[in-house]
Amino acid sequence: MPSGIPSIAPRLDAVRPNRFLGALAPDDAALLAPHLRTLWLDRGTVLHEPGGPIEHVYFPHGAMVSMVALMQNGTSVETVTLGRVGVVGSSAALGARRGVGRAIVQLSGAASRLPASQFHALARESKPIRELAIRYNDLLLTQIQQSVACNALHALEARLCRWLLQTRDSIDGDAIPLTQEFLGQMLGVRRTSVTVAARLLQSAGMIRYRRGQIHIVDRAALEDLSCECYGVIRQQIDQVFLGTARGSSA
Repeated sequence: MPSGIPSIAPRLDAVRPNRFLGALAPDDAALLAPHLRTLWLDRGTVLHEPGGPIEHVYFPHGAMVSMVALMQNGTSVETVTLGRVGVVGSSAALGARRGVGRAIVQLSGAASRLPASQFHALARESKPIRELAIRYNDLLLTQIQQSVACNALHALEARLCRWLLQTRDSIDGDAIPLTQEFLGQMLGVRRTSVTVAARLLQSAGMIRYRRGQIHIVDRAALEDLSCECYGVIRQQIDQVFLGTARGSSA
């Protein structure tokens, strides 16, 4: 259960837009607006646990949240990355009350949230909100399936490129504060393996890595080396929001 998250006055115009919120027509966005609170999510904050209650729904603006699967020995692997394109707890719109994985903040940043019960009630009241939530939940399942296939079939270097690109899209910035140990946990490999892969990318001039910060230097080269999964997921995201977004982009 999340704790220690300070609530501040809603100022959605003061932060980068969340694409789900931006995809709603003005009348439907107005239904959500009175219930949203903008807050800061600190790195390491757990928003919900597997089987735990979904008490709030989060719409990240600058924060990045990972959904991770936990093993009995304490190891974990990321199943999906949620940034400003995503929604944490979106299944609450359809009546779900329990989380299916751990949702943990990996990069600090702003988010908007509202009570899960309120999101469910508004989705029942508004057909556009409900239909967007359904499309988004389908997208989330597809992303998880793509991630499983990616982890099983693709080389580490290609997967690392895909993950860096998705993270860059999530936070809308080229400077990513990530340690190699953290990357190993997210990719399900040893830290030494990530070190080798990151050095290859740095030697090729695609990234700079220093003191826990990765800076993307050549995005186009990362896209060329990335596995097909990055392009597939990006296309799926655009299909969900195509024609409905009001100026936001992945």
